[in-house]
Amino acid sequence: MPEILPAIACNLDADILAAALPLFGESRIEAIEWSFDTLFRTAQIPSWFLELLKAFSNEKRLVGHGVFFSLFSGKWSPNQQNWLKQLRQLSSEFDFDHITEHFGFMTGQNFHYGAPLPIPFSKTTLAIGQDRLARIYDACHCPVGLENLAFSYSLDEVKQHGEFLEQLITPINGFIILDLHNLYCQIYNFSIAYEDIINLYPLHRVREIHISGGTWQDSNVAPARKIRRDTHDEAVPKEVFQLLDWTIDKCPNLKYVVLEQLGNALKTKESKKIFYQDFLKMEVIVQSKSNSLAPQPTNLFLPDLPNLPTTIIEDENLHQQQLQLSAILEKAPTYTEAFELLFSSSLAHSDWKIESWEPYMLETARSIAQKWKK
Repeated sequence: MPEILPAIACNLDADILAAALPLFGESRIEAIEWSFDTLFRTAQIPSWFLELLKAFSNEKRLVGHGVFFSLFSGKWSPNQQNWLKQLRQLSSEFDFDHITEHFGFMTGQNFHYGAPLPIPFSKTTLAIGQDRLARIYDACHCPVGLENLAFSYSLDEVKQHGEFLEQLITPINGFIILDLHNLYCQIYNFSIAYEDIINLYPLHRVREIHISGGTWQDSNVAPARKIRRDTHDEAVPKEVFQLLDWTIDKCPNLKYVVLEQLGNALKTKESKKIFYQDFLKMEVIVQSKSNSLAPQPTNLFLPDLPNLPTTIIEDENLHQQQLQLSAILEKAPTYTEAFELLFSSSLAHSDWKIESWEPYMLETARSIAQKWKK
């Protein structure tokens, strides 16, 4: 019989591990998702953490989630080359059931600091994304997927996101992590109904679902509106549990449902208790849905790829536009100045379609970039 596995995002973080300990003790956690590249700068991983990873790896219940690859950067970087080298090494040590990355490109000059933000949906970015996903598969030799993004600049972008994701992953027979809190952000920030957005995604390609919490941000340019942010530092809202209940039945190849929360939000006894309760709520929904799946998944998401081309696809114009956008978002002292700089940049009247960006989302992008820059 098919089985959906309730899982947690589990990293080398004392607060996350302390919050998860009762769940491990009760054998409730069926799989773990590890953000492996957050430890690329760690000289030595503790042996006890390696043993935990190995235990799940041996059962084929360890999945890897990348954070820092910056899939759509217009220029190939030594950091990306090193990222693939380290993934190749890890994949020889651990038996990952799949590897995933975030959609978008990272703002910030420092490879390990920045915020993933959208890119234009163009032939150029499609070619770059497909090239990078093939290189990830070549490094890990297991199914490869992408997570939907929480942030968009316009409603048109929201509506095109699912189709663009499918175009990206089809050449490697890839899959999607459908992050339901990210979906909740899009639903709220653009006043679109769940029924109108969910079927815009290729749900037959969903292998993993994320649930998490976030925060609200006030807007100065739209005072009547609050912006939903995917900050992972609060409990899972009841609306996201409702989305989970509605969505599982639509995803015939679903294998994992993962609870995410940042360790810095799990420092108190009360926050750890709520994390435990959120996992139990997720577990109940997952167990109630498992028997409704088809007898066998129809897609194992294993591609049949030829040898990689030696030439890596790059685009200097896209690279320069990304540098301009990052600099504007990170340095502009006010929204008004960011707006003026953006419309006098090379992004104006381009594939970025900045003319259709919602002012409150540009304001939010500036806030995100300035929070994460180092």
